[in-house]
Amino acid sequence: MSNTKDHQLVGYLPDDTPPFWKLVFFALQQVVVMFPATVMVALLTGFHVSTTIFASGLATLGFILVTKGRIPLYYGSSFSYIAAVTAVTGVKAFGEIAPDIAISQAQCGIVASGLMSILAGAIINKSGRDKIERVLPPVVTGSVAVVIGIALAGAAMDQAAGNWTLSIVTLLATILFSVYLRGTLGQLPVLLGVGVGYLVSAVTGAVDYSAITEAAAFSLPHFTFPKWSPAAILAIMPVAIATIPESTAHLYQIDLYVNNLAKKLGRKKTYPIADLLGSNLIGDGLADIIAGLIGGPAGTNYGENNSVMAITRNFSVPVLGLAAVIAMVLSLFGKLAGVVNSVPAAVIGGVSVYLFGVIGVQGVALMMSEKVDLFSARNLAVAATILIIGIGGSFAFPNGMIPMGGAQLPAIATAAVFGIVLNLVFEFFPPKQNGAAEE
Repeated sequence: MSNTKDHQLVGYLPDDTPPFWKLVFFALQQVVVMFPATVMVALLTGFHVSTTIFASGLATLGFILVTKGRIPLYYGSSFSYIAAVTAVTGVKAFGEIAPDIAISQAQCGIVASGLMSILAGAIINKSGRDKIERVLPPVVTGSVAVVIGIALAGAAMDQAAGNWTLSIVTLLATILFSVYLRGTLGQLPVLLGVGVGYLVSAVTGAVDYSAITEAAAFSLPHFTFPKWSPAAILAIMPVAIATIPESTAHLYQIDLYVNNLAKKLGRKKTYPIADLLGSNLIGDGLADIIAGLIGGPAGTNYGENNSVMAITRNFSVPVLGLAAVIAMVLSLFGKLAGVVNSVPAAVIGGVSVYLFGVIGVQGVALMMSEKVDLFSARNLAVAATILIIGIGGSFAFPNGMIPMGGAQLPAIATAAVFGIVLNLVFEFFPPKQNGAAEE
C-alpha cells in the first residue's frame, strides 16, 4: 500500500497484500458483489447453488495460479451461456434443479468451451497483442463493455423496484461512502452500503430470515462429473468465441485503471496487464474446465468485481484469492451462505445500479484512453451496431435472446460477433477518404 503526499490516496496494486484484517473485509466485499449473479445463473440453468459457489472459488484460484497472480480478476458464472446450457439441461422453471445426467452432459460442453478459450489464448500468445488488436480493437472491446453494463441495467432496476426505499438508501449510502470516505473505509463502500441497506431492511421487517433458518449448518456441494455429449459440445462450445471480446474488454479496463493508480501512487513500476490477453484467456479456459469437471456453470472474469476494484482502487490479487477461499467455505456452511442469501433483492438492486453503471463507464473510459476516433465513419459503424444489437436485443426479447432463423441468439454475444466481423471487413477492405485509406 502507498499514499500520495497531497491527498493521502490509498490503493492496492496487484502485487500488494493488505494487512490481514483489511484483507478479510476487502475479500468479503468481493464475495458480496459476485454472490447474487453467480447464484442467479445456477437458478436459471438448473445447476446446484452450493456447487456453483464452490466452483466459482476453485476456478478463481486456478485462474490466479495459471496467470501467476499477475491479473486481478475474479471468475464467476456467465450469463452469456444461459441459453445454451438450458437447451441442454431442459430446465423450464426458475430454481428447478436439473437431473444429474442433464447437468453432466452440459458439463461436457462447458469443458469443451474451456478448451476453446485455451486454444484462443495460445494463438494470441503466438501472434502477439498487435495482431489481436486488429481483430479486437478498443472500439470493439470498449463498446462491448458499454453493452454489458447497460444491458444489466434492467436487472438492477427490476430488483430495486421491489422496495424503492431500501434500494435508494443502499445506492446513496454506497455512493456517499465511495466518494467521501478515505483510508480503509473508503475501500469498503460496497460492503458498507449493503450493510446499511441490510440494517434498514432488518429494522423495517423486510428481511426474510428463512434463508438462514432453513439452511443446513453444514453440507457438501453436490458434485457431478462430465458425460460425453456431442450435442452439448455443439450447443455450448461456440459461446466461448463470443465471450472473448467481453473478457478482453475487462482485461484492458483493468490495465487502464491499475497503471493509472500506479502513476498516482508514485510507483516506478508498470503493469503490462493488457499484454497478458493470451494468458487471461488460457486462465479463463482453465477456470471453465475446473468448473465443468465438478458441476459448475461456465463463466468469465466478473465485471461486477472489476467495478468494485475500480471504485475502491483495490486490485490486490491476494484479496481475490481470499475471496475465492471464502466463497468455497460459504458453499460448505449453509448458515453463512444463508446470511448472504438473506440480503433483500432491493438492497442488491440498489448497489447494482452503481456497479453495473461503472461497467459501462469503464468501456467509455477505455475508448477515451485509447483515443478512439468516433468521428470516423468506420468506428461509428462498429460502435453503433454493437450498442444497438447488444442493448436493443437485451431489452426487446425475453432473456435477451434474439430470435433469428429458428435459433435463439444471445444479444450481447451476437453484438460482439457482429462488431468483430464488421471490423474485419473494414480491415481487409479499408475505406478510402480523399484518396487515402481511413485509419
